[in-house]
Amino acid sequence: MLEPGAVNDSPTAGATGQSPLHPPMHGKQLPLLELTDVAKHFPSKDGRGVVRAVDGVSLTLERGETLGIVGESGCGKTTLARLMLRLIEPTRGRVRFAGEDLLTLGAAALRARRRDMQIVFQDPYASLDPRLSVGSIIAEPLAIHGVGARSERRQRVAELLALVGLEADAAARYPHEFSGGQRQRIGIARAIALEPKLVVLDEPVSALDVSIQSQILNLLMDLKARLQLSYIFISHDLAVVEHVSDRVAVMYLGRVVELTSTPALYAKPAHPYTQALMSAAPAPDPERRSHRIVLSGEPPSPESPPPGCPFHPRCPQAMERCKSEVPVLRDISTSGAMHDVSCHLY
Repeated sequence: MLEPGAVNDSPTAGATGQSPLHPPMHGKQLPLLELTDVAKHFPSKDGRGVVRAVDGVSLTLERGETLGIVGESGCGKTTLARLMLRLIEPTRGRVRFAGEDLLTLGAAALRARRRDMQIVFQDPYASLDPRLSVGSIIAEPLAIHGVGARSERRQRVAELLALVGLEADAAARYPHEFSGGQRQRIGIARAIALEPKLVVLDEPVSALDVSIQSQILNLLMDLKARLQLSYIFISHDLAVVEHVSDRVAVMYLGRVVELTSTPALYAKPAHPYTQALMSAAPAPDPERRSHRIVLSGEPPSPESPPPGCPFHPRCPQAMERCKSEVPVLRDISTSGAMHDVSCHLY
């Protein structure tokens, strides 16, 4: 059972809850999550081609780590999240969780494994069934996996509500009676009900008022520290990702174009696309404001990506080879800390 308790939503709450970039390894501990050349192609509307939503992504997530994934809308972030949990089947590639290949599991084995993998969705208004009480919503994963008797589930729901900062009487109420921030707390309580190892957070605060966002972020970091969770944190908000992530992967047109530690990425972004994203982000600190990099055109369609580097039609530093040769994601660091970039400049 989890220890119930109110969550401190002050601006500094959870600031010390972040794990180190590389948690201590005991022996040959495997990554919690490992993706190898994962791709997802959907049929195009006219049936004559394919939409390359995710096009060859390799990532690892260590235990206790938060990996942020950023990029423009339509770059494949949410599709990648669903592939991680095997909510959809990949076109190619491998997804391993705690060393186990998820793609080889049958229905029963996959359901058992999903106790360890949960997701918090972007829209707290659409992700909760309006016909169910809050208690039923939170208890649903417990019932599906046969955890505890009915009385034990009621007690567990009360504990979970306290853990996310809601009163016990919320269990008898319905989603429409709560604000957006409270609904997202309910979604978080549902996600942690089975004590998972991994929680995928798909734009968990983008639909909330700015005043509420910090409370939910502090709650998430507090829960991570208390419950020893690992997070995949998906967002287009660079400031939010910087606050919560240990490492960051930058996606463009279904591919990872840069991957490194959060301090390294925000101190010196290497890929021209990352540099443009950083320059467009609001910076309240005048010393951190940089020259705005304005990209020409719109992102290409994943149905007809350009040859060579997918970013070259918009890149202010594009070279002739960028038009025909796809850059490989490689480590450009000279200090020993990993900094992978997919760019011919390096």
